[in-house]
Amino acid sequence: MAHPKRKISKSRRDKRRTHYKAEAPGLTTCQTTGAVHLPHRAYTVDGNLYYNGKMVIENTSIA
Repeated sequence: MAHPKRKISKSRRDKRRTHYKAEAPGLTTCQTTGAVHLPHRAYTVDGNLYYNGKMVIENTSIA
């Protein structure tokens, strides 16, 4: 196995890791329903499934 010849300092190690960070997801608002959702994903509004502003599956639950 390979072993480092010199110890890597904490500051050098942390400088390498600065690029890994959590980012907030980009959200969009539907023009027909006004719902906030992830782009290019299906989303539900009042039990109905929408995609691209069109209803894909209507709620068929029996109450």
